[in-house]
Amino acid sequence: MAFGRLRKKKQDDATGEAAETTSDAVQATPEDSAPATTAAAAGSDDAAGLPSSDEDPTEGAPDSATDDLPAGGEGVAGDAAAPAAPTASAVPAGHVSSADYDRTVLGPFDVSEQNTDSGYIDLGALRIKAAEGLQLRLEVEERSKRVIAVTLDLGGSTLQLQAFAAPKTEGLWDEIREQIGVSVGSQGGTVEERPGRLGTELLAKLPAQLPDGQAGYRVARFAGINGPRWFLRGVFGGPAALEQNAAAPIESLFRDVVVVRGDHPLPPRELLQLKLPKDAAAAPAPAPESRRPDLNPLERGPEITETR
Repeated sequence: MAFGRLRKKKQDDATGEAAETTSDAVQATPEDSAPATTAAAAGSDDAAGLPSSDEDPTEGAPDSATDDLPAGGEGVAGDAAAPAAPTASAVPAGHVSSADYDRTVLGPFDVSEQNTDSGYIDLGALRIKAAEGLQLRLEVEERSKRVIAVTLDLGGSTLQLQAFAAPKTEGLWDEIREQIGVSVGSQGGTVEERPGRLGTELLAKLPAQLPDGQAGYRVARFAGINGPRWFLRGVFGGPAALEQNAAAPIESLFRDVVVVRGDHPLPPRELLQLKLPKDAAAAPAPAPESRRPDLNPLERGPEITETR
């Protein structure tokens, strides 16, 4: 098993760790192998258009929606824009609202519901099922040096994960979806709420400049799962944001995630603590990347790699 790169983040807002991970950049019209896992961590600046942790007393809470949308993605011509969401009368088979999604059967799971003694990567509050070709990028907050998010990379698609404490009697996803919509809208983007294979999901599009200088947008798909005293947020990027077939393998990993809430009291929206995998070792930073659309000006930090 090989763990690779750790990047730093300056901010860890919970509804908004998704902004740099936006998947596909789409051009706008003028008018408008042995099994291996890799861990990396990415650096970030303050959330774009969202309150900093200095302004919000609840650090790491899911209060901002697009701090860190999945970065990377290919430019696509305007006539190849993302498909429209299905109408209420044409919801695809297997797509349901969050109210109809049976988490206890389909996952993600609580640690009390799933044995993780073997076959899982222990990241503290999250345990990720190992899979061939899987890479993990761990994101670190610069001030506290704590790991605040993990991004799974599989088959060209990405999935950013964060887990938070939640109230005993109610979930957070309904409220967070609303906050994501407000945040994306404030940045000139749009969101689409629709039934999905993981319950109610949001498809977010944010304006971005394509590598050729033309106007376009970046796309990310948000999913949220309410568990027993925890909330898990996932942000799909790359082909998994738009294509059902491409999304299937990484959605399976999302369902296999096990959340370790712990018994100690935590305020709602408190980020559950993640940790580096064992035997992680420092590695040289990669060569500088070309500048991405400034959805969220994140700074790259040192990276680590581990080979097992």
